[in-house]
Amino acid sequence: MDSAIYQVDAFADRRFAGNPAAVMPFDAWPGDELLQALAGENNLAETAFFVASPAEDADYDLRWFTPKAEVDLCGHATLASAHILFTELGFTGELVRFQTKSGILTVRREDDRLVMDFPARPPRPALYDEAVATALGIRPRLFVKARDLIAVYEDAADVAALRPDMRALTRSKHFAVVATAPGDGEFDFVSRFFAPAIGVDEDPVTGSAHAELFPYWGQMQKKTEMTARQISARGGTVWGKLIAGGRVEIAGEAVTFFRGRAEV
Repeated sequence: MDSAIYQVDAFADRRFAGNPAAVMPFDAWPGDELLQALAGENNLAETAFFVASPAEDADYDLRWFTPKAEVDLCGHATLASAHILFTELGFTGELVRFQTKSGILTVRREDDRLVMDFPARPPRPALYDEAVATALGIRPRLFVKARDLIAVYEDAADVAALRPDMRALTRSKHFAVVATAPGDGEFDFVSRFFAPAIGVDEDPVTGSAHAELFPYWGQMQKKTEMTARQISARGGTVWGKLIAGGRVEIAGEAVTFFRGRAEV
């Protein structure tokens, strides 16, 4: 059989920026082994797969895979999936509902942006991880932890200068390590995301990490609405808003890079 396949640059207003994700819709779920093989073949940080949902409170069932593993939450591939539904597959509503491993996630259109409603994941204080500090190459001021271990720096220049030892980070056993610092000018904070243990040395722009970063910096800066920049080589801008019920809205733009068919 064959399947449609799309590649989308998420959290970007132009091609060759933001975070590329593959999106593959199916009529019915293939086996997990095939899904993982397809994600490995695509060799992007994430491949999103979705099928029409039988649930009354969802439009589609959505899953995300890195080249090595399925994950429980992915922002940029959710953004990419909604973008493809709205622009390529004829979805006519203003809001699409996804059933996922993290519950129901919605994405709505708002001018040029797509706004995702995600569970907030406020970080907790964490013990100072000497091994991770050494692997990062520049010692952070402190660590906090949600799903990811977050290294907090005083200065955005330190985050930009990081050249981590990826082998050492893999040995740390954390799902991912996020480096962050206050921003300046138009950005409230900056970040970078490293997850070599799951096959992603550095993710260009990471929506799921912002479900942790917006609550953290919102508390530190006493704000409910923020603009963030992930300062990877490709880079991307993420808008966030803390909302009631322990949720966070994460918004960005997206552009389609290619459309094709995959022989599976």
